[in-house]
Amino acid sequence: MNRWESSAPIRYPDPDVKVLDKRFAKVVLGNAAIHRIATGFAFTEGPVWFGDGRYLLFSDIPNDQILRWDETTGGISVFRCPSHYANGNTRDRQGRLLTCEHDTQRLTRTEYDGTVTVLADEWEGKKFTAPNDVVVKSDNTIWFSDNGAGTRGNYLGHTAPQEHPFRVYRLDPASGTLSIAVGDMARPNGLCFSPDESRLYVVDTPHDRPKSTRVYDIVDHGTRAVNGRTFFDGEGWADGIRCDTEGNVWAGFSGGPSEDGVAVFAPDGTLIGRILLPERCANLCFGGTKRNRVFMAASQSVYALYVEAQGALGG
Repeated sequence: MNRWESSAPIRYPDPDVKVLDKRFAKVVLGNAAIHRIATGFAFTEGPVWFGDGRYLLFSDIPNDQILRWDETTGGISVFRCPSHYANGNTRDRQGRLLTCEHDTQRLTRTEYDGTVTVLADEWEGKKFTAPNDVVVKSDNTIWFSDNGAGTRGNYLGHTAPQEHPFRVYRLDPASGTLSIAVGDMARPNGLCFSPDESRLYVVDTPHDRPKSTRVYDIVDHGTRAVNGRTFFDGEGWADGIRCDTEGNVWAGFSGGPSEDGVAVFAPDGTLIGRILLPERCANLCFGGTKRNRVFMAASQSVYALYVEAQGALGG
């Protein structure tokens, strides 16, 4: 019987937290275990932490819901239904929820009073293929991937023709200016900025060729991503990604039973650690009162682990 089929406690240190490089050793706590905090969903995605309310929001895409997990009670409730098959979520620098909606093919913002504002839903008069994941820069600009996951079938949205190449867009909400930030990838997916915002990491997940994670330099006063190159490729692949304050990239990872969960890469691209889960992990975020708890949206469940690292702002 494995740990997820038993109510027995886990012996410390947690054997499913793997140190592959000494740089990850300082991140691992010897007396913290991975916990499954919620389960029973169809496909979880888009975790985002609300420290002011001590709760986590996450998407269950096929069930057309955004769920809320309460840190103080462990309770689960419905935050939004229908969610328009919401996928990626984050908060802007004013604390408002930003959501990538598959079914409506748009990026939205939830205002303080609960009303929903459409920030972007088209490029040059044609609908997006379906925004997927989103991050926010310190200048308040919003960067989001558009990769067609929500318009290739009814399970994650609906079927619609692809009218644009798959891209990463940059939106300045103050002026409403929308521009192409990354246009040289097959199918951009998860994305995050380095702590100093000099780099943008983007996962490329094409269906017909090997998947990889790329890194770009941010230039022209933070408005353009250039010089794209491979950050990580190999066995398995990333999906949603986030940076910690030291510049390590934490990736929701799919690689089979011995690699599913979260893979952690140093800024030089070295794989330094793993958090093994019994399910493929699509996305993650940092949260908790000290922003040192990793929340992992993994297929049918959500998991959490305390670490000696903190999430960088913006994701």
